[in-house]
Amino acid sequence: MRYKLLSLLSTIRIVGLLVAAFAMWGFVQIADEVLDKETQAIDTAILLALKRSHTPLLDQLMLGVTFLGEPTFLLVICLGLGVLLLILKRQTEATTLVIAAAGAVGLNYLLKVLFSRDRPALWDRVIDVGQYSFPSGHAMVSMVIYGLIGFLVANRFPRWRWLIVTLSIGLIAAIGLSRLYLGVHWPTDVVAGYSAGLVWLLTCILSLEVWSFYRSAAGENEDKSLTPD
Repeated sequence: MRYKLLSLLSTIRIVGLLVAAFAMWGFVQIADEVLDKETQAIDTAILLALKRSHTPLLDQLMLGVTFLGEPTFLLVICLGLGVLLLILKRQTEATTLVIAAAGAVGLNYLLKVLFSRDRPALWDRVIDVGQYSFPSGHAMVSMVIYGLIGFLVANRFPRWRWLIVTLSIGLIAAIGLSRLYLGVHWPTDVVAGYSAGLVWLLTCILSLEVWSFYRSAAGENEDKSLTPD
């Protein structure tokens, strides 16, 4: 039974990654074929509108927010939280967190190389960025990691569930906005990152819930087997 469950969880995770990649492919096809590249004009208009709101204070604020979405920073958070979960003997959650982070970073890198979209160059940026633009790694990885952390914390403290969910969504949205404000991503990059990240996040949460259900069911069966007739 345990082997079958592990096989099922592996299948769920692999399918989740494939669905996320397919969703991004479909997004680009729709943008190119249906909209006939009209997203470029919309993307540019949004970024230029944000440029008009720039101030030195907002620049510093957005730099701080965007740092919270740095993939390297998020991986460090995952490592620290993963160790804490192992100490608390919550190995399943620790394993899911590691798989979620690794899958998000790996898939984002693959999609960037696959689509090779250039970053915006509408003004002189205050930060240096490398690699390609589509989809936004900050948006995608923050969606997965902060989303999963929010889910785990909300389950731990159900009384504060809606506050935790609201704060998680607000942080994820702020990170995406910071990438647009700083001019390092097109709006469609951020939307695509959120889309792929959400698919992978839901996949990881589903696999975690399946495993938790299995453990609960196994515990109940064990208790029944120990109960005398």
